[in-house]
Amino acid sequence: MKNYVIIGNGAAAIGCIEGIRSVDSEGAITVVSKEPHHVYSRPLISYYLEGKTDLERMNYRAPDFYVKAGCGVLRGDSAVKIDSAAKTVTTEKGKTLPYDALCVAAGSSPFVPPFEGLDTVENKFGFMTLDDALALEKALTPETRVLIVGAGLIGLKCAEGIRDRVKSITVCDLADRVLSSILDADCASVIQRHLEENGISFLLSDSAARFDKNVAYMKSGAEVGFDVLVLAVGVRANSALVRDAGGEVNRGVIIDTRMKTSLPDVYAAGDCAEGYDASLGANRVLAILPNAYMQGHTAGVNMAGGDAVFDNAIPMNSIGFFGLHIMSAGSYDGDMTEIKDGGTLKRFFVKEGLLNGFMLIGGTERAGIYTSLIRERVPLDTIDFESAEKIASNSIFSSEIRRKKFGGVV
Repeated sequence: MKNYVIIGNGAAAIGCIEGIRSVDSEGAITVVSKEPHHVYSRPLISYYLEGKTDLERMNYRAPDFYVKAGCGVLRGDSAVKIDSAAKTVTTEKGKTLPYDALCVAAGSSPFVPPFEGLDTVENKFGFMTLDDALALEKALTPETRVLIVGAGLIGLKCAEGIRDRVKSITVCDLADRVLSSILDADCASVIQRHLEENGISFLLSDSAARFDKNVAYMKSGAEVGFDVLVLAVGVRANSALVRDAGGEVNRGVIIDTRMKTSLPDVYAAGDCAEGYDASLGANRVLAILPNAYMQGHTAGVNMAGGDAVFDNAIPMNSIGFFGLHIMSAGSYDGDMTEIKDGGTLKRFFVKEGLLNGFMLIGGTERAGIYTSLIRERVPLDTIDFESAEKIASNSIFSSEIRRKKFGGVV
């Protein structure tokens, strides 16, 4: 009977468990979970603060998932060392876990710049975990002034989640636009205006130079008073365990399309891993939940002796703010075409006859067709892409392709 160890307890870990069990129903699985909670959907923490969900509905799997899957879970413990020669994992609480196959699904951690005076700020929080959200919730009152450092996905979802709980929210960022990692300037300006209409204030191309208790002194010279500070500057892959064990690491743990690392019998998945991006044709960290699950599932199948490949991952983001939905995917490399229709904006990026990426603001219905075109590298001259830019529909495919993709539907 094989011993499997999984470091982490998020979507990648769940995918790994289910991948293992699809091949091996009897091997022993041990999950090392830094957080004490049952596995939950991390993107829902803002919806919890907004009152749109509760702790029970945040569960990513049923309460009896681990029991049914035959897993042991070490809650509130962390892996601190991988010995690839001895094939063991050592935990913070002193446990030594032997493995035949190991999956590192350790996620990422918030990046906090060394702000001067940050230690003088009493009420400061991150916004990545359920515990972060629960702690932040306790600090908020209807008179609270909130300063959020970071205008990316994490910072803006935090702003949406707490808007109705506080007096004011100011978001600052050194970038010149919101969501700078996924949107260009024109699309970002649309989102910024929508957020401002919903009560969020911005200081862009600016950030804190230093803090003194409840005052942020900005690089521009402005002074911003606040009662609660949220740090949402960015994240870094938790790759140190593999690096310290002698494994190959770049921005994340380097993996192939079978999720193997450079260490024998060690796999990696999720936000800590740097895997193949089909839209880029190269490896990069793809820190989104669906890819994390698929990477984990692929790792699990292969750990158990199966044969699985995940080679069509692409970066994707599907998110909404105050009723306005955004979706982006792929790489923004190539010739851009734009479609505007009322309150919707679509931008497509085409290179060498292939769809490389897109940005959608509103009009996100059936956008899975666009992601399919990117993932499967469908030559655009084989479909009616001009119609697809306006309305995503299965009818853009030939009858032959529809039969293959949709089981005979023409």
